[in-house]
Amino acid sequence: MELIGSDRARYFAPTAICVYLVVLCLLLIVTSMFLVNMQDAVAVTAAGLFGLLLSGGLGLLFWRAQRRDLLFETIATPADADSNFQRVLAAARKAGWNIVRQDLPRQIDAQASGSLLNVGERISVRFRDQDVLVASICDPSVGFSLVGRQHCRGHRDLVRRAVLANIKE
Repeated sequence: MELIGSDRARYFAPTAICVYLVVLCLLLIVTSMFLVNMQDAVAVTAAGLFGLLLSGGLGLLFWRAQRRDLLFETIATPADADSNFQRVLAAARKAGWNIVRQDLPRQIDAQASGSLLNVGERISVRFRDQDVLVASICDPSVGFSLVGRQHCRGHRDLVRRAVLANIKE
């Protein structure tokens, strides 16, 4: 899934904050070299290294989770792109998704209904011959909560059930 503009900035803000903290920790380490008292220099360097490792690790963890969420999951189906498109579109409307963009028979971009304070999860579905590709990301205002991740998994499962219902018929 591709994010553009302010969506990209909002989604990657936690990673950017961690990068900012890493830079601050590096500056702290550099500053410690100019301290006259060796005991203070060692203490400031140790604090800088601890912050560097913690912020860097957390930033890397966020970045990897965010990149993984943006990847499409491929679902192989026996049906063609047109019928898969119609089934997913019907399931999305039934689930109450707000269809942001639809391009028959290539893609559907939707937003799940959120609450007053959050926008909701974003869902992107692409159709290539008999394959259906689906990605869902959490609303950045929710963060990396387990509830948000479960909602995203539920959206991907909804698409999977919609297109694999062809097998039972």
